[in-house]
Amino acid sequence: MYQIKLKVGRERSVLRRHPWIFSGAIEKVLEEPGVGETVDVLSHEGDWIARAAYSPNSQIRARIWTWDQEEKVDEEFFWRRIERSVAARRHLALDPHVTAYREVHAESDGLPGVIVDRYGGSLVLQLLSAGAEQWRDVIVESLKGRGDCNGIFERSDVDVRQLEGLPSRTGHLWGDEPIDPLMISEYGLRFRVEIHRGQKTGFYLDQRENRRFVRETIESGEVLDCFAYTGGFTVAALAAGANRVLSIDSSGPALDLVAENVRLNDLPVEDCEWIEGDVFEELRKMRDRGRTFDAIILDPPRFARRSSHVQRAARGYKDINLLAFKLLRAGGFLFTFSCSGAVDMDLFQKIVAGAALDAGVDAAIIGWLGQPSDHPVSLNFPEGRYLKGLACRVMV
Repeated sequence: MYQIKLKVGRERSVLRRHPWIFSGAIEKVLEEPGVGETVDVLSHEGDWIARAAYSPNSQIRARIWTWDQEEKVDEEFFWRRIERSVAARRHLALDPHVTAYREVHAESDGLPGVIVDRYGGSLVLQLLSAGAEQWRDVIVESLKGRGDCNGIFERSDVDVRQLEGLPSRTGHLWGDEPIDPLMISEYGLRFRVEIHRGQKTGFYLDQRENRRFVRETIESGEVLDCFAYTGGFTVAALAAGANRVLSIDSSGPALDLVAENVRLNDLPVEDCEWIEGDVFEELRKMRDRGRTFDAIILDPPRFARRSSHVQRAARGYKDINLLAFKLLRAGGFLFTFSCSGAVDMDLFQKIVAGAALDAGVDAAIIGWLGQPSDHPVSLNFPEGRYLKGLACRVMV
């Protein structure tokens, strides 16, 4: 078995069951393990601590599979972990109102770098780390062996794989190739999803409960949906009774799918407006024209990919929330999100508070929003809480 030995005192986070070991914590690598190989993690004194996947090209040099010395990392290991993860979503599998959700959520499900999203009878697999890639065939066989899906499609085409020294992979893996776009249901709403080329694995599954919250909060009025993508929040706002919704996104094809999703739900397309463009620029134009809204949704892409980007990201979040507050009418709602893992909730709330102050408005938080139960956050892995959101109301 390959081994890595940690520097003095660097075993503390591992003993607290944090699943990442950074390159600077390692004193010695024994026998030169290859990319994704399983290694035993030893303390400086030589005591066994954990078993991990080794990634020589990444700053996260090892991702821990298990803290049980008797547990082997083999085919049975992946079968057990996937079974456990799927069982934890049984409430969603039995819910006829939800046909798309996450079945495996990487580190927080004990499978670092492994993402499995379910869209009806189809599974979409993402492998984000060297260890996950090493066990790719076994993971696919484990998913096939469950007998509860019609086909598996791979979307391992995200930029984090470059940090692991891995090539981009997409394509049909097994069974029936999913129709693109396919249709899913979510609390009475329907959406067409492009899993072959859409963002993430095709749809923002992590915003499911937040879309429902928006739907339950908005009653009428004019709504602005920024970074609309394929219209999850646009459709939710119209279904809630919004009189008019303006959707902005930089992608024309995404906006075409917004319109299609509006029609799919028999909602009034004539009450919709679309702008293909840069959200920051469009908000400034509307501010200068004096346009206002009763509710605004801000769901931007990740502004900070690592901790060194936090200050730059904070400026971006401050700017966009400041513009939103200036566009809100008295009594209006702001639903604002950050999916930057390096920006924690405390910092995000301070940024939004500062934006309200600079905009000269008084606002109150009416809800703390985040990722749903199928995107769990391990108590020992706070980095897993990547999606943060605030629902605010401007005081009258």
